[in-house]
Amino acid sequence: MTTTSRNGWRGRIGAAIGGLLLPALILGASSPANAQTNLSIATGGTGGVYYPLGGGIATEIRENVDGYDATVQETNASVDNMLLLTTGAAALALGVGDTVAAAAAGEAPFEEALEICGIGILYNNFMQVVTTQDSGIESLADMEGMSLSVGAPGSATEVGALRVLEAAGLDPEADIDRRQLGVAETVAALRDGTIDAGFWSGGLPTGALVDLASTGEMKIIPIGEHAAALAEQYGGYYMKMPIPADTYEGQTEPVSTIASPNVLVARTDMEESLQQAITAAIFDNKEDLVQVHPAAKELDPATAGEIPFIETCPGAQAYYDQVGG
Repeated sequence: MTTTSRNGWRGRIGAAIGGLLLPALILGASSPANAQTNLSIATGGTGGVYYPLGGGIATEIRENVDGYDATVQETNASVDNMLLLTTGAAALALGVGDTVAAAAAGEAPFEEALEICGIGILYNNFMQVVTTQDSGIESLADMEGMSLSVGAPGSATEVGALRVLEAAGLDPEADIDRRQLGVAETVAALRDGTIDAGFWSGGLPTGALVDLASTGEMKIIPIGEHAAALAEQYGGYYMKMPIPADTYEGQTEPVSTIASPNVLVARTDMEESLQQAITAAIFDNKEDLVQVHPAAKELDPATAGEIPFIETCPGAQAYYDQVGG
């Protein structure tokens, strides 16, 4: 993670809070006319899963949590989201396991432990390394000297990409022409030939990659062999898992890759009753969320509270205890 990128995150977040009072940003301004308190949800880019799924969660909060409305923020995803949450610019945030664990522990790229807890595991993020059929790339080792998008600055994609490149024996600073693009920009760059390959960490299927696969040009590179090394060095939230066959058009065989759990995160000072109501709104309305995005099929209250790298919010745990999770 470069110093420039880290400073860039802080600059964006500083602009986001803009000197406003934190309580107003955490819960939004309540209108006397409707007494609705707004909860802002930090998500990701519009081409990924966080943004549409976050929109679905916002709808369930609006319809099922008395006295609250919710809106989504488009962001660069996990790293930015944790910082937006703790500065008060968001009330809820989506984040992938490695980044959430680092935030809770105060490890790089975070300078101190953040006061956060988990509402629950929602679904798994799959590290999807994509290229074009005519690139000649078959493995990470083939990418030496090539132009690669490692994900947007301040994203879990970037964190995971740099780690897996190092596990494959490549120096992200010296061995590749490193670009920092979101998933939609990565797809555009692959189409116009300005990059050779790109990384994306997200749920299955990812909309922007569905579009690329529909052209017949997309190839997914297997990287599952590096999961054990990442898990040993960083933690058990890196798991070897396949992208199932037919996830994308033209992908007739499963592709071995690395997965990490996605967690909905809150500040520890959120009221427990609100934590519980939000958790119920999500898991009691799973089928609604599946209609928003197929990744929601993985919602499971029996395991959602079993977060090994961060404390489960007490209000969320009360819900899981109540439903027998």
